[in-house]
Amino acid sequence: MHYICERSFCIFDLRNRQITMNNEINILWVDDEVELLKPHILFLKAKGYEVDSCNNGFDAVDMARTTPYDLIILDEMMPGMTGLETLPKIKEVRPSTPVIMVTKSEEENIMDKAIGSKIADYLIKPINPNQVLLSIKKNVLARQLVTEQTTADYRAEFGQISSSLGEARDFADWAAIYRKIVSWEMELTDSTDRSIRDVLAYQKNEAGTEFGKFVRRNYLNWVNARDEERPTMSHTLFRNRIIPTVESSQRKVTLLVIDNFRYDQWRTIWPLLLPMFDLHSEEFYCSILPTATQYARNALFAGLMPLAIDKMMPDKWLNDNEEGAKNKYEEEFLRRQLTRAGKSWSVSFDKLIKPESGRRLIDNFQRVKDADFSVIVYNFLDILSHARTETEIIRELTEDEAAFRSLTRTWFEHSELLEMLRLLSEAGHTVIITSDHGTTRVENPVKVQGDRETSPNLRYKTGRNLAYNPKEVFEITRPVEAQLPQGNLTSSYIFALGRDFLTYPNNANQYIRYYKGTFQHGGISMEEMIVPYIVLHPKS
Repeated sequence: MHYICERSFCIFDLRNRQITMNNEINILWVDDEVELLKPHILFLKAKGYEVDSCNNGFDAVDMARTTPYDLIILDEMMPGMTGLETLPKIKEVRPSTPVIMVTKSEEENIMDKAIGSKIADYLIKPINPNQVLLSIKKNVLARQLVTEQTTADYRAEFGQISSSLGEARDFADWAAIYRKIVSWEMELTDSTDRSIRDVLAYQKNEAGTEFGKFVRRNYLNWVNARDEERPTMSHTLFRNRIIPTVESSQRKVTLLVIDNFRYDQWRTIWPLLLPMFDLHSEEFYCSILPTATQYARNALFAGLMPLAIDKMMPDKWLNDNEEGAKNKYEEEFLRRQLTRAGKSWSVSFDKLIKPESGRRLIDNFQRVKDADFSVIVYNFLDILSHARTETEIIRELTEDEAAFRSLTRTWFEHSELLEMLRLLSEAGHTVIITSDHGTTRVENPVKVQGDRETSPNLRYKTGRNLAYNPKEVFEITRPVEAQLPQGNLTSSYIFALGRDFLTYPNNANQYIRYYKGTFQHGGISMEEMIVPYIVLHPKS
């Protein structure tokens, strides 16, 4: 099977391509009876390994100092200087080189000392050549072997994913495709095979293009259809998912809304929560457009589309061109929605924007613990995304998606949020984790012209007299059809697709250099619109 990458004019052969294992591996074998090991050494050399040998610890340390061996096999029972005495001296000169300890003794204290000295493996004499070969592969070739198997597995599924792009008929189909792509993205993060990662990146871009076409065809029908004829969206999330989750739970429930939170970031932090929670369900819902906090999160808490909020509560909605806080009334929207639904639960609501507000909430955890339904809105990932745009150091630390995931995990591991989740688990709360929208890494500039009233967002624009190429964006010239308010009678909306971002002709080159490669939201992409909805049950 060949995969043609049209933009870069390169061809990947996914059927015949194999990983070339690097067998030019240098091994040092240290044993006072090294002459008796010649059959083992010849066996390893026949397998393509380079093997040096010596019969005492003093020579071993000198040889390790002068030669960067990939692996050292060290006998424990040697005269002069034992293996356990030689080991720390080798580690001084080659701290990262794996050492396999070999001994005739099965005494537990010797094993404990060896393991405590951070050996890579432990073999007991008599050993056979296959034992040694297995240990070498496990400690030296592990990453290459994992790469080979993972590449083979992705190669087998590549065609299925490509076929599914043309067969996807509804939002659930696209959520399944997105789940698969993210899973492979994370599987291949540490792969030594750069070309297979390039294939996956191109397939992800292709999926993003097809998803954009899918949204353009269906979005206006969704926002005007009955619930059963559309996916769960921001304004229906409470009545379709959250309220049923709370009602069916035998426990108190906490809803955690993490701004800008994507499925790959969820997969990154989930291992840290495994000791505290069982995963009850992992689903997705569809964020409304624009995939921006002002629109998507207000719709989530109000249970209404932005146009309805503007009509019913005009004093609590500000358009893009109006000054003031645009997410000021989320708690009031939430309480109104619960009242409309006939729910009389005791409710706590907290919005955490700065780290110190998280500490204050932990200090007052009893209020969260006692509520039937508590809501915590956490804004730090949004701040991190903006910091990546504005801070050179953060940009360098998060040069790609994998690095951004890594930074997310590091933040979460040391955050007050992890401590809060630990307390919720101990208190026996069911926890719902979701977001209002995701974010996408932008690469391709698309030129737009507008007046000074035009909104500044890079992934969508609203205003009068917008000039653009309609083939490059999703345009909504009559906002009422998308249940969106109008700042002016002639205002329209346009949305960037895939990895595009909207730029002005003035100072275009400087603008493009500044924002290219940054994480933005507001437009149409799988990362922004396919939002994770996670339900966790506390460990017993």
